[in-house]
Amino acid sequence: MAAWSDGYWWSNDGLRLHYRDYAGDPKRPPIICIPGLTRNARDFEGVAARLAGEWRLICVELRGRGESGYAKDPMSYVPLTYLQDLEALLRELALERFVLFGTSLGGLLTMLLAGNHRHQIAAALLNDIGPVLDARGLERIRGYVGRSQSWPTWLHAARFFSEAQKDRYPNWSIDQWLVFAKRLCKLSPGGRIVFDYDMRIAEPFKLPGGETGFDLWGAFSGLDSIPSLLVHGEISDLLTPATIAKMQAAMPLMETVTVPGVGHAPTLDEPEAVEAIDKLLARVSPR
Repeated sequence: MAAWSDGYWWSNDGLRLHYRDYAGDPKRPPIICIPGLTRNARDFEGVAARLAGEWRLICVELRGRGESGYAKDPMSYVPLTYLQDLEALLRELALERFVLFGTSLGGLLTMLLAGNHRHQIAAALLNDIGPVLDARGLERIRGYVGRSQSWPTWLHAARFFSEAQKDRYPNWSIDQWLVFAKRLCKLSPGGRIVFDYDMRIAEPFKLPGGETGFDLWGAFSGLDSIPSLLVHGEISDLLTPATIAKMQAAMPLMETVTVPGVGHAPTLDEPEAVEAIDKLLARVSPR
């Protein structure tokens, strides 16, 4: 596992937020990695293990996740507030140019960042997300987000996920489910394995329209002319082939790769994703 240092910054409303900082070549723009709805910086451990050293990776934890502070007002768990938090990080680190890797919600935020910062973005990766979110996937996510559960051991947690989410990763081994569990969960002070996020992030998400709150096609258009990559899980229930076709028509320069036998969302450790990421980063010019 690649070594990292802990970094912190403050939101506009006084929350201390956390990121993992993996050192890399200062001549290259850093890669800012933004995880999905219930996820944290550990989601990018595989990416960092491969790229750190050559690239600096800044793996952020959105408010209410991982080591970032939990919000007093759960209605601040919305994309526009996350966007403000990320812009505060850009100011804190004085980043003039950067690459964005965004998984699911992180991909929506990547599109939003392109609205105000497109000239700073050296390249962008959208992981299994687009301007249209399929109703099947949204319903599945609403069904589990914010439901508190716990397990006595990591193996119990891994076996739970292997049953509950086997339709997303049907070919995974128990070892892969253990990695999944350890990225998604933490050991509580009471010795139980629990989810590593504030259960209240579900409150705004479950309201009508709460998953977005902005024009996704307008946000997506901000990536035009930026070297970009769309990673798609073959059996994803959130990003459909029809949406991909519309995205490709709107942005012909965007590369697309499909990861076979995987749902929402690819881990970015799969061979197809690794090859596509290397190709994307090869298009990034030095400072």
